Amino acid sequence: MDERSADAFSHLADYTSQHVLLSAAALALGVAISLPLAVLASRRPRLRFAVLTVASLIQTIPGLALLALFYPLLLGTSALAVRLFGISVPALGFLPSVLALTVYSMLPILRNGVTGLAGVDAAYLEAADGVGMTSRQKLARVELPLAAPVIMAGIRTAAVWTIGMATLSTTVGQTSLGNFIFSGLQTENWISVLVGCGAVVALALAVDGTLGLIEAAVIRRRLIPMAAGLAMLAAGITAAAMPTGASHSRAYVIGAKNFSEQFILAELMAERLEAAGQRVERREGLGSAVIFRALASGDIDAYVDYSGTLWTNVLGRKDIMPRDAMLGALTAALREQYGVAVLGALGFENAYALAMRPARATETNVSTIAELAPLTPRLKLGSDLEFLSRPEWTALKNAYSLSFAEEKSYNPTFMYRAIADGSVDVISAFSSDGRIAADHLVVLPDVKRAIPSYDAVILISPRRRNDEVLRAALAPLIGAIPVERMRQANYMVDRDSDKATVREAAQFLAPSLERSP
Repeated sequence: MDERSADAFSHLADYTSQHVLLSAAALALGVAISLPLAVLASRRPRLRFAVLTVASLIQTIPGLALLALFYPLLLGTSALAVRLFGISVPALGFLPSVLALTVYSMLPILRNGVTGLAGVDAAYLEAADGVGMTSRQKLARVELPLAAPVIMAGIRTAAVWTIGMATLSTTVGQTSLGNFIFSGLQTENWISVLVGCGAVVALALAVDGTLGLIEAAVIRRRLIPMAAGLAMLAAGITAAAMPTGASHSRAYVIGAKNFSEQFILAELMAERLEAAGQRVERREGLGSAVIFRALASGDIDAYVDYSGTLWTNVLGRKDIMPRDAMLGALTAALREQYGVAVLGALGFENAYALAMRPARATETNVSTIAELAPLTPRLKLGSDLEFLSRPEWTALKNAYSLSFAEEKSYNPTFMYRAIADGSVDVISAFSSDGRIAADHLVVLPDVKRAIPSYDAVILISPRRRNDEVLRAALAPLIGAIPVERMRQANYMVDRDSDKATVREAAQFLAPSLERSP
């Protein structure tokens, strides 16, 4: 077995167990909420319409958006709980994931529950009334048993949906089988993607088959197969909940955004803490806004961000300052406003930049963004998933009067594929990305300096900012990583993905620490 396969399978048990626990909790809550609602809705037409309409509307919300919506909601809830009771509510990880999945699982259970109860033959209900059954007795002894096959079909559908959607919980910091998929897509590690997808499919089939056994037993009124099916589900959940033997001491939580450079730097930071004998948790694939709020609220302890991103997105600043002056002002503002400490800059920038293929740049006679501007009405722009909604794009567009004929957003991996195959003419590249050199792209200078500097900086959460262990482990990284070496590390993962892992790229960066002053 090659190293990439071995690395993927080494995480399989942990990721699967957490995926199982999350899915089981969400499905159990979905059933507990939906069945009583289905009973009420089956008896009240107005309530039925309202409940099914709301549940259907929720299904139209994309899974990622639904997960993201719970984050600010829980942040507000946490702030209120701290003010009233002195306790905080976690806004990342298990809680937002289980809430989103619970809501998402409700429609098939509700719809099938209402349909099953409404479809009970009136003759059975009249017979129950004739023998003097109360409403509760009639529900428990007649309606629910007769509607059970339809209800179970809804639960099976909800279970498969929930297991599939649980992969998205990775984006809000909850470990799941989605860790394989998201990290694999970003680093082009297709073995990781296949392992993640295969595990999700296998888990969904196993759960659906077990629920099918229970459904068949319910239809035939056979208690032994029903008990066997329930026992199988209980055994699986119990096995997933078994402790792994790891220390229960408070771990350091290292965060990362959703592209390969962030995975590499997070791994480098985590390895330094582990070398110091500390336990570390990794929360990867977080969005820019989410990850900073997570740090400020203490859900993660440290991560790498970029000065330009913090300047525009977090502080809302539109003015451009010299690089050193901006870093100083940023450090002071983040500490004063959020209690967040800037440990220092790593030594390189990862700035946004517009880039073109050499042949296309030569064909259009473009060497700067200013020369590109008049041609944009007949060119296509490809960007990462965030760029078009960021202040930097607004500033760049206004400074140069850019007006592209078409603007498309991509996962960063596929953005570079798009410019390589000619699907777009220009992309929003990253200056430290190894794919710029690998694909021989031409970076167009920002002659008007519309985009601020983007020093990579280590941020530490308010509750860890005076933690000497954390500071001592991460301090050697400051000023120790030149952009050329970062590009090489990125290249190892992005273009040599069949030979190098994120861990190997992090280890490749490590020797530069010994050479730093």
